[in-house]
Amino acid sequence: MTQERYFSETLFPELESLPVEVRPERSGTFADNLGLPVHRWFRYPAGFSALWVRQLLQHERNRGRRRVLDPFCGTGTVLLEAEYAGLEAVGLEAHPFLVRVAEAKLHWREEVSLLRRAASDLVALARTLPPIAEEPSELLLRCYRPETLQRLRQLQRAWQEQMSAWPAALSELLWLALAAILRPCASVGTAQWQYVLPSKTKAQVADPFEAFLSRVEMMADDMSCWQRQARDGKGRILRGDARTCEGVPAGWAELVITSPPYANNYDYADATRLELCFFGEIERWRDLQLAVRRYLIRSCTQHVSDLVQATDQLLADPLLTPLQPELRATCARLEEERLLHGGRKAYHTMIAAYFLDMARSWQALRRVTAAGGLVCLVIGDSAPYGIHVPVEQWLGKLALASGFRSWRFEPLRARNVKWQNRKHRVPLHEGLLWIEGALLLAG
Repeated sequence: MTQERYFSETLFPELESLPVEVRPERSGTFADNLGLPVHRWFRYPAGFSALWVRQLLQHERNRGRRRVLDPFCGTGTVLLEAEYAGLEAVGLEAHPFLVRVAEAKLHWREEVSLLRRAASDLVALARTLPPIAEEPSELLLRCYRPETLQRLRQLQRAWQEQMSAWPAALSELLWLALAAILRPCASVGTAQWQYVLPSKTKAQVADPFEAFLSRVEMMADDMSCWQRQARDGKGRILRGDARTCEGVPAGWAELVITSPPYANNYDYADATRLELCFFGEIERWRDLQLAVRRYLIRSCTQHVSDLVQATDQLLADPLLTPLQPELRATCARLEEERLLHGGRKAYHTMIAAYFLDMARSWQALRRVTAAGGLVCLVIGDSAPYGIHVPVEQWLGKLALASGFRSWRFEPLRARNVKWQNRKHRVPLHEGLLWIEGALLLAG
């Protein structure tokens, strides 16, 4: 029996009759969410399938689990689905911009007619505002035509002038609508993984006023749909760090569903640089370090540029003892390999810092997970410079060292198997890491 078949038959036998798009092998993809009510309000593809989460929540609710935690909640997929299922959920997110996006999405219960009326008033005011003088940042100049940027600024100014007249939740929904149209209105490419591509231009660019009203109309339709169908669950998001889980009571979580950053050198801070720049949170790329990157799990070489000399110190941390000596050996190979490449990326430091951060996260998760609780991570392995890092195995070992009883990995799909334009030819995979049976804490 394959592991994929085992997963379906033992945990979710009902999934065999479901359409392909909701089967667990698609759990790691955000693409399905782009057509789902509420989830589609803001495009942030570093996430997982809401339909898969819905099925998992239904299965575990039937087994008596009612309290759900997502320590890397991003834009709130798990929180929203927990509310839809009638469960209580808490999400932690360290990226300040994503916290605000998730908070806004959680306002889906607001009055739909008020949202439509407020959006209409906002656009009417924006059309009357005089040109707004500013010196745009280099990124904004490269991404927008002057008339497009001017209309976006008029929408922003109208929102600022009228926000005090609306309930706070309504104001945040309108803010989200503005944030969500920034990329459709850009005249350059924005890429599947959210990086901006100024060298690629679009044939058609959305008009900001029309795009804003269209986005709000879509949001209003989704809100009406969910208000008719969803159960009375309660989700809340905390701006917090998965390495501490501060704000989550000890033993609270009966079920943990999450997808931590992958150790694949993707810069999650840079993924929102355009939005952060537009809203004045940063002025240039280097500002990301203080504004965002310092709060995140260190899964990118940009996070560790000043820690290269401290790699041995990172590896010597007692929390990494369960991974020795294989972690040291892998980091040594990466350090040697970097000398053969022009960029000389400090993958060895990144891998050391990543697993130390994840070890701390497991310690925190152990504290907040109920005895007998279940943890499910959507995760994939990596191969920087073509050197394989068995991420799921090492995370499983760290979980056991933190006080969980068992782990198993269910591979769901292959990655990096289409070799064209790939940097290496190491087959990778993505799947579900199941951690079961949190032991009772001493004392």
